[in-house]
Amino acid sequence: MKKLLILSAAASAVLMAGGDIAPVEPAVAAPVVEQSSGWDFSGQAVVYYQTNDAVDLFDQKSSVADFGLQLRAVNKDVFAGIGAGVEVSGLSTLNLENYLVSGVMQTTGKLVNGNDIDDISDGGWISQMYLTYGVANTTFKLGRQELPKALSPFAFSENWNVFKNTFDAALVVNTDIANTTIVGAWVGGANYNGVTKDPTTGNVVNAFNMTDFNSVNDDDGIYMLTVQNKSIEGLTLTGTYYYAAGQDNANDTHILWGDAHYTFGDYCAAAQVGTVMNDDFDNDTVAFGLKAGGKFDIFNASIAYSNVNDGDSGLFNVGGVKTPLYTQMILNQNAIRTDNDTFVARVGAKVLGGNIGLAYDYTTDNSNNDNDYQELDLTYKTKVFNDTTTLFAGYIYSDYDKTGDANTLRFWARYNF
Repeated sequence: MKKLLILSAAASAVLMAGGDIAPVEPAVAAPVVEQSSGWDFSGQAVVYYQTNDAVDLFDQKSSVADFGLQLRAVNKDVFAGIGAGVEVSGLSTLNLENYLVSGVMQTTGKLVNGNDIDDISDGGWISQMYLTYGVANTTFKLGRQELPKALSPFAFSENWNVFKNTFDAALVVNTDIANTTIVGAWVGGANYNGVTKDPTTGNVVNAFNMTDFNSVNDDDGIYMLTVQNKSIEGLTLTGTYYYAAGQDNANDTHILWGDAHYTFGDYCAAAQVGTVMNDDFDNDTVAFGLKAGGKFDIFNASIAYSNVNDGDSGLFNVGGVKTPLYTQMILNQNAIRTDNDTFVARVGAKVLGGNIGLAYDYTTDNSNNDNDYQELDLTYKTKVFNDTTTLFAGYIYSDYDKTGDANTLRFWARYNF
């Protein structure tokens, strides 16, 4: 279990992150026989740029960028009902480090000679490679794959970066019980999202290599069971349990997480609660959250609250940097993962051919550090070229009481084909 805790601690140190709470969806669809050639080919091309005022906005030392290309092929019935999928991903700076940026959003190598961007900027990896099979009301998925947050809140694929992180895992999904989905999983390995930089010099000081898949809990992996029920109209209940065997005479870790989401007309309300437990901890982690929101013509709005105690582990994602909390915003994960109270208000509007969003976070640090945090996110997202391309622009203001404020700009374009 020490391996799991080391990974979660490392993830919490990553500075660049973002993303939204994903909707609750089944992890695996039942395989069906293709009508044409059997293979479905698709992909995406991404241009990603981010800058902050650690030195100056748009200064080379304060800026990072990536160009990404991802290709995938899926066949839901290769032979006798056995399906297969493969996805390859590649990243490059296109030599922008020579005059525009000093780092990358995702890396494809290990740092050599200190902070040489050439060692981490260009390369590729197999991001997904799996087999599927379905029988009656049970489906299986084995291999490298994405895991959604709603299914696996402590080991999920994050969508804030150029490409999602993925997991080496085995999944079983059963729907024999009416209005109920049961998911069992074993997660063995993962790659990791993120780059950390020196805020003064802008140099890369630590990089998680997207091409490097490592075990999440030595040879034992992590076991997970999720049950989701929709028997009551408008109400979705989801419960998840993780078991991670202890390593090197350490005790086992148990994680429980529950979520209830109720929709009535244009309004919704939700609650979440969970705990991370281990006999080696001085304090188990306990967290809960509440959310309410609604749609009003072209507008939508919500408020959310979360509390996390001073437990030893805090909240984490073994494959990245985010938390499953309703109060998760673009950059606030380090402030909200442990020993805090957080309030978030959001409002959005469908205008200017897209969606404008404004979110504000106030986090009270309940530790002895007394380092409260605020964040303001202003975002715009739209689709162009017959909805094949998504454009995103975001401004993030963040402020810790003790270390001061920062301004970040993030832009990306994602073309799907």
